Amino acid sequence: MKKLVLSVTTGTLVTGGVIATVATGNASVPDVVCRGSTVTLSGEAGPPAATSGNFPVGTKLKVTNLDNGQATTVTVNGPSGSCVLLNNAAFDKVREPGKNLIRRARVERVGGGNAPATAASPSAAAGAQAPPATGQVVCPGSTVTLSGEAGPPAATSGNFPVGTKLKVTNLDNGQATTVTVNGPSGSCVLLNNAAFDKVREPGKNLIRRARVERVN
Repeated sequence: MKKLVLSVTTGTLVTGGVIATVATGNASVPDVVCRGSTVTLSGEAGPPAATSGNFPVGTKLKVTNLDNGQATTVTVNGPSGSCVLLNNAAFDKVREPGKNLIRRARVERVGGGNAPATAASPSAAAGAQAPPATGQVVCPGSTVTLSGEAGPPAATSGNFPVGTKLKVTNLDNGQATTVTVNGPSGSCVLLNNAAFDKVREPGKNLIRRARVERVN
């Protein structure tokens, strides 16, 4: 009969003369956050960094693209409407060619900030160029970016079910578009390419001052 000897202090398991290493109570367990979130890019330049609506400035997040195994660790340097929104340099480290959206991502908090980030004040989203809201304003303080997906104008959302109609207004240029949610994402609203083109400013892949309204 084989004897099992477990050494708690060393984490060594001896079974039938074979030695194997086992996990002990002191093993480090990754702090996986924002489960189910998609990850996209802000279109902003600069060294690798991220913005987040969930974690304060200074938080270090490790983002892994589970479709290609590539990972990058970035520091949050500002707010956004997503769990994590990578700038161009950071996204290039994990992207698949031709894709601006990571649908299967793992986000881990690996250092810094334990408190939630403070969302921007709704009053900061008041733009003189934009008409008054006519629907229910939702996700105040959220930024809006694009998924990189093709097709007719549409959106994905982590806040509203498929079929919800959302009106997105870029308060910096007064342009607006109304889209229907056709799937899930990690953002309040994530526009596909056709929808984002209706409200974008030239050369920008991020709307920092956006108003989102639920219109049905």
